[in-house]
Amino acid sequence: MDKAKEPIANSLNGNEEKYKSIFEIIDARWSLQLHRPLHATGYFLNPEFFYPNKMRIESNEDVNTGLLSCIHKIEKNLAKVDMILDEIERYKAAAGTFGFPSAIRGRTTKSPAAWWKTYGSLTPNL
Repeated sequence: MDKAKEPIANSLNGNEEKYKSIFEIIDARWSLQLHRPLHATGYFLNPEFFYPNKMRIESNEDVNTGLLSCIHKIEKNLAKVDMILDEIERYKAAAGTFGFPSAIRGRTTKSPAAWWKTYGSLTPNL
């Protein structure tokens, strides 16, 4: 949503009075429809967004709560949940195939699905 807001503000020369009501509509829609655990999980697992914003995302309570909510909703087997959480640590650390130079370049050049298909084979539970 921040990426959507930036060009709006720029097109109105940064005049907050002109875009304030537009941002209120965007924020209301975001809160009501898109700010859900599944979207937080998608944000976290999208390498294009995650890696350049790693510190901010890792410390964001809403994103982490959404991620954990999704994991616990989808997977009831606690042993598998633990495996998923271990695999998340590999993803966060860009360990193994996630750290290959092509994986790093691919964060912004491949779709998230293609990136995960190519580099996520060592994290099958995730």
